[in-house]
Amino acid sequence: MAAPGPVHEALAALPLVDHHCHGAVTADLSAAQFASLLTEGAAWPGVSPFDSPAGVAVRRHCAPLLDLPRHAPPADYVARRAELGWQEVNRRFLTASGAGVFCVDTGYAPYPLTSPAELAAAAGATACEVVRLERIAESVAAGGVTAGGYATAFEAAAEAAVRRPGVVAVKSVAAYRTGFALDPERPAAPEVARAAGRWLARGGRLDDPVLLRHVLWTAVGLGLPLQLHTGFGDADLRLDHADPALLTDWLRRTAGTVPVLLLHCWPYHRQAAYLAAVFEQVYLDVGLALHHTGPARCRAVLEEALEITPFRKLLYSSDAYGVAEFHHLGALCFRQGLAGLLQDRVDADELSLGDALRIADWTGRDNARRLYGPPVSEPARDSGGPPTRKV
Repeated sequence: MAAPGPVHEALAALPLVDHHCHGAVTADLSAAQFASLLTEGAAWPGVSPFDSPAGVAVRRHCAPLLDLPRHAPPADYVARRAELGWQEVNRRFLTASGAGVFCVDTGYAPYPLTSPAELAAAAGATACEVVRLERIAESVAAGGVTAGGYATAFEAAAEAAVRRPGVVAVKSVAAYRTGFALDPERPAAPEVARAAGRWLARGGRLDDPVLLRHVLWTAVGLGLPLQLHTGFGDADLRLDHADPALLTDWLRRTAGTVPVLLLHCWPYHRQAAYLAAVFEQVYLDVGLALHHTGPARCRAVLEEALEITPFRKLLYSSDAYGVAEFHHLGALCFRQGLAGLLQDRVDADELSLGDALRIADWTGRDNARRLYGPPVSEPARDSGGPPTRKV
């Protein structure tokens, strides 16, 4: 194995901006609970999540932070985790991630999770909030609203939510609810009212295609960066409906409005790269895929994402949820994978060292600073352009 070069050293020292993640669990987990959080699937009989790329990577790269030997057996790992307690486990892994800022999606919490402030305190970092719009819509419906009044009530509630201190972006999980093969046009008010009437009558989560189009167009009007889950997720997703290329017509219609951040993307990271290369407002990350492929393969994913992506268009995220191991492992995979591919290009004289170091800074920190602005960073600290303004 080649000795680390200057790009490795620079990325190892870089305070990352994790531009999309979730909280860590605020409870001690049973062996079964911990195993279930290692996978986007389930812990099936006879198939342990520890016997997966992510599970192996946890035992190899996270065990030493619990004072265990590399490749510790699963039973030893879970027992040591319980011995230390969730507060100490979270502190160790969140600190080890080396993230200076966490942008936390607070809209999904089947387990009790750290708030953005609690996550930041455990890591010795800064945290800000990403508002999930479907959750706001469902809260409006649960609070009681007429079909005709739904659109106004949702838009007002979304506006109020994003104006709270510390909010830097909004997010939609339309990929989970309907997929992206939606009519790209803004729905008219009567169409929204009719769809709201149908949804309010039947109840349940927001999965009406007209109302999800309304969510996306409302997000454009809010003026903040819009994060969209794309690609890989749990079994609630139809993967072929989560291809970001299906958004092409909608992206044409929203050109010149807000930045659109395509989250995670795998296995459609090449489609996402194409969109980032041809639409000014499109950016991407390959979070979630990083720790699920692990250090053994995360470089390959990053290399494919960077085949045509402009270097100012790739961001870092972990998409860590529940177990703080993934906040650490995502950062480790990103640093090692990106450093390896950039250093090899420097050694082959395909990049100057100065260019490689700039790309490392941009993707790991500065692209997020430029897009999100305060509280991720002060505008004057990045010369790459002004942050998105709230309108």
